[in-house]
Amino acid sequence: MEEQGKILHIVMFPWLAIGHLRPFFQLSKYLAERGHQISFISSPRNLQRSVKVPQHLSHLINLVSISLPAVDHLPAGAESSMDVPHVKQQLLKVALDLLEPRVRSFLENARPKPDWIVYDYASHWLPPLARQLTISTAYFSLFTAAFMAFLGSPSAMMSEKHGRSTAEDFTVVPEWIPPPSNMAFRLHEMSRNMEKDAGDGNEYDSGTNDTFRFALSIEGSDIVIFRSCDEFEPEWFEIVHHLYQRPVFPVGVLPSGDEHDDEFDSNAEWLRIKEFLDLQKESSLVYVALGTEVVLTKKEAHELALGLEQCGLPFFWVLNRSYEMLPEGFCERVRDRGVVYSKWAPQIKILSHASVGGFLTHCGWNSATEALGLGRVLILFPVMNDQGLNARLLQEKKVGVEIPRNEIDGSFTSESVAETVRLAVVGEEGRYVRENARKMKELFGRESRRSNSYVDTLLHHMMNMNQSS
Repeated sequence: MEEQGKILHIVMFPWLAIGHLRPFFQLSKYLAERGHQISFISSPRNLQRSVKVPQHLSHLINLVSISLPAVDHLPAGAESSMDVPHVKQQLLKVALDLLEPRVRSFLENARPKPDWIVYDYASHWLPPLARQLTISTAYFSLFTAAFMAFLGSPSAMMSEKHGRSTAEDFTVVPEWIPPPSNMAFRLHEMSRNMEKDAGDGNEYDSGTNDTFRFALSIEGSDIVIFRSCDEFEPEWFEIVHHLYQRPVFPVGVLPSGDEHDDEFDSNAEWLRIKEFLDLQKESSLVYVALGTEVVLTKKEAHELALGLEQCGLPFFWVLNRSYEMLPEGFCERVRDRGVVYSKWAPQIKILSHASVGGFLTHCGWNSATEALGLGRVLILFPVMNDQGLNARLLQEKKVGVEIPRNEIDGSFTSESVAETVRLAVVGEEGRYVRENARKMKELFGRESRRSNSYVDTLLHHMMNMNQSS
């Protein structure tokens, strides 16, 4: 239990993505467990589908629903990144920016007055607002310390000297990262990012690019919080601490049971999935899931499918696009050992099953840590956003193996998929990586006590800083 002292009122304001809302809410529960009052702000639909307040914390966690304003070209009812195509995601940032007056009104009228506001990278306008209201600020990074170190200091992000305007600029290890290091994007990864962010023209531009949002969010913070472990990436924490020149606190990956998964225990869909998993040998199956936002080309889907067919191992593939993307006759040929599933799947429940031997992942940090928390080896297939740098970090830490791709255009072959999957899951050469991945349960698993210790350290600083201000 946190030491006795003032009860803090902490406001949480995550970015409009399910993968951001849930970690923010998980941290909220850790803080509330220690007796502090939480106001958790998001849109109505996001609150409904992403958070569930435990009964014993209902008197401490207040869900604050603020509707998003209408934005030209943003589909009606779109409240998170999973609701819009990639080319329109900047429009969500337009909606977020338009929330400033409503957030200001809440902060001005909230009782008791908020002591802290914990916010995400997209809310670059929040730090000056909080400063006007004498509220302390914490930027909560859901990205690894390695990724944030690659971006650099706030001044470097905004300077012309270090400005990165082309995809090629991001393929070079920056000067502030000491050698030797391969922490840089591949050209195909950044080309895809820039293509995604470009949209169909200025009508889909938010007016503030993501690099400036990161820079201003960090620059305006009193402290920076990371959803990571300094035991996992100590060298990168050292770099960000030097770059930011302010207190930096890891809080672990905040492991938990997924309440949304738990609802599946007696669900007919889960029972059908479990029936298939139960038929497989222990540690033999490849779980394949590339997140809700990754969009494969037809050729990529074909090569991935044929690679899974050629690897000879059982698999469960969560495919968030049409079966028409798959090679003709594929599902029929693999029906005895493979499932292609096109609905939302209870990922943690699947990864927890004894049959799962490896996870073919897009390297989103949420998914990677869920798998490592269960000791599953990773087959790395980064596509966009921060995923390329996550893959570099995970391979560097020897907990995953990356599928080889052409660095220029991102092309790959079914043979390379099959070889990498076999190496990671059953190959003798992959034994060391599998053993390393199993050890990660100590850092990232549900039973790990590290997040509790991290949160206690964070709260000690927050309370001391609040008392001295």
